[in-house]
Amino acid sequence: MQIKRALISVSNKAGVVEFARALHEAGVEIVSTGGTMKAIKEAGIPVTYVSDVTGFPEIMDGRVKTLNPYIHGGILAVRDNPEHVREMKEHKITGIDLVAVNLYPFRETIAKPGVTLAEAIENIDIGGPAMVRAAAKNFKFVTVVTNPDRYAAIAEQVKKDGCVDDRTRMELAQEAFAHTAAYDDMIQNYLAEQLKK
Repeated sequence: MQIKRALISVSNKAGVVEFARALHEAGVEIVSTGGTMKAIKEAGIPVTYVSDVTGFPEIMDGRVKTLNPYIHGGILAVRDNPEHVREMKEHKITGIDLVAVNLYPFRETIAKPGVTLAEAIENIDIGGPAMVRAAAKNFKFVTVVTNPDRYAAIAEQVKKDGCVDDRTRMELAQEAFAHTAAYDDMIQNYLAEQLKK
């Protein structure tokens, strides 16, 4: 799958500007959200705001921004299914070929002394895991990157071949599911501890 469009939305911004720059230089369109978009834009890299894709603003203090058919349809479409392709055209959905997402810093939040339950709850990511899981499910067509340590190698493949090989996409999908599973486990453990109080 040629990578033509990437969605980048990360809490951990380590290496993200360099990654976005490498993808842009390889001819990839970058779509992004809030703080990530700001960092990419400030580095002089062209970037499309996710609200310009969805036609809907980020709302509820950023709780709702990517939960939208223009995003999830773009990620989940089975590109060799004629019906999916027809529906993409009908609804003007553009494919998203790479998803680079890491999640709200729940672990760091609950490690802070005196953190409240309300603060912890606000750092439970919803849209991030949804995008990660969607991209991982559709790894046949979509590259999902949750670990910044992977950026350089992925960017190199995209620059060299225009795509990421099949085995690497499956490896990245496995990593992505492990990432969301660990995240959910951390949240349920935290809530279990709260219930004991």
